[in-house]
Amino acid sequence: MAEPAPPTLQMRLDKGALAENWRALHRMSGAAEAGAAVKADAYGLGVDHVVPALCKAGARHFFVAHWSEVPQVLAHVEARYISVLHGPMQAADAAYARAVGVRPVLNTPNQVKLWLEGGGGPCHLMVDTGINRLGIAVDEWADPALGRLDIEILMSHLASADEDSALNAVQLGRFHNAARSIPAKYHSLANSAGIALGNEYAFDLTRPGLSLYGGVPRPQLGNVISQVAYPQAAIIQRRNLSAGDSVGYNAKFTATSNMNVGIVSVGYADGYLRSWAGGGALRSGEAILPLLGQVSMDMVVVDLAAAPHLKEGDWVDIPYDLPQASRISALSQYELLTVLGSRYRR
Repeated sequence: MAEPAPPTLQMRLDKGALAENWRALHRMSGAAEAGAAVKADAYGLGVDHVVPALCKAGARHFFVAHWSEVPQVLAHVEARYISVLHGPMQAADAAYARAVGVRPVLNTPNQVKLWLEGGGGPCHLMVDTGINRLGIAVDEWADPALGRLDIEILMSHLASADEDSALNAVQLGRFHNAARSIPAKYHSLANSAGIALGNEYAFDLTRPGLSLYGGVPRPQLGNVISQVAYPQAAIIQRRNLSAGDSVGYNAKFTATSNMNVGIVSVGYADGYLRSWAGGGALRSGEAILPLLGQVSMDMVVVDLAAAPHLKEGDWVDIPYDLPQASRISALSQYELLTVLGSRYRR
């Protein structure tokens, strides 16, 4: 069978920056150990690329959301250090966890019951301290069934760690209460932003995600965290526009003079969403290539005035410094990473 043609989208992952981001977050965690959230295919950057680099840097504990995400991480990590955040929804999930050796995070009284009825074993427990998503509610902490669990890590999740919110201290206090009420070997509360709140939030294990991949949820991380993902797209056509020619769907841009433009192989199917239109630009070295008109599913049009030498087949950069990209696109830094499609060659 013939080999497919090379893709017109690629992404360079700076694994050195990824590793150093983890080391920096580990240092900021004080006496605690830093783990790594690698759910959603390592926030869109690829488990098979990210997890080995993090393991080499020193990370041991890895967190996914879905049971379907386990096998890919298991290829790189010892099973007991993989935690499944959504917990077992059925007996088959619990049986799988015990057979493989990964750790379920129990979030509801029903999941606790399901785990114990299947024979129990080492697990983690999530308590809700104010985010009102997954987690055992405060009025359920006295449930005798919790005392029958072999809890390795008692954890909770901060709702507003990226803000100077009074809720942070409230959740910290509630988590201390949970730690006094529910026996567990270790305790974990802080995500990336929570690490920046200070060592009192670190406990035994922190769970950074976004900042591993270049995200800066709090100013304290601004000089600590480096960009990891560098996407690029190829120019697939050059065009000459005359004054009065319009570009793209709904003719959102009309040329006022003759101009050279490039059609670039990236669109909203690749995570480059329509919210970029109006303020976004691609780059070639230092040259800025403003977007013209709407973002299509598979392509955008850019002004080549600043780089007239570019030709079909040349690569251009998609600026992806996450804090700056968030300001331009109005997307959260989390969304910018996780919406990246599968068509990038990494």
